[in-house]
Amino acid sequence: MKIHARRRTLIAMLSITVAFFIADPVANALTKAEIDVGVSAALSRFRKDIQGGSEYLKAAKGVLVMPHITKAGFIVGGQYGQGSLEVGGKTVRYYNLVAGSLGWQIGAEEYDMVIIFMTDDALNKFRKSDGWEAGADAEVAFVQVGATASVATLVSQNPIAGFVFDQKGLMAGVSLKGAKFTPIRPE
Repeated sequence: MKIHARRRTLIAMLSITVAFFIADPVANALTKAEIDVGVSAALSRFRKDIQGGSEYLKAAKGVLVMPHITKAGFIVGGQYGQGSLEVGGKTVRYYNLVAGSLGWQIGAEEYDMVIIFMTDDALNKFRKSDGWEAGADAEVAFVQVGATASVATLVSQNPIAGFVFDQKGLMAGVSLKGAKFTPIRPE
């Protein structure tokens, strides 16, 4: 009898978690102005918190800025965020990030992510896709906060570099595996 009650409780908790991640993006859809404010603040934090951040941004062909990505999970997890692609310092398109996961996980966190496209080829492949999946469509080399790498070194190692910073909350690890970036049209 106790086993069935535990199973029902576990199924109910999983269902609530999945429902949260399905409904939440719709409920929290941001306007262009709200996304722009978040992107501007994230870029300011990037320049301040990431050693060499200003140089990376100057050398980039394009910059995908995803402020305030929310990640949460209890066995079933997910992450969601909205941001924009900047080319030449101007917003050219808005995107959302959606990812799901299944496995041993518990917790919640929020963080900012900046993905820098260092070559025209990498940027063009991203811009031409209707839904770009990190790890499948291209590899993103994550640079550890505090690490120092010159722009030349970064470009020679990988045409796409990712930075995760301003993390709040408690959940181990950030991964883009299976994360999909899709163009959106906010109001």
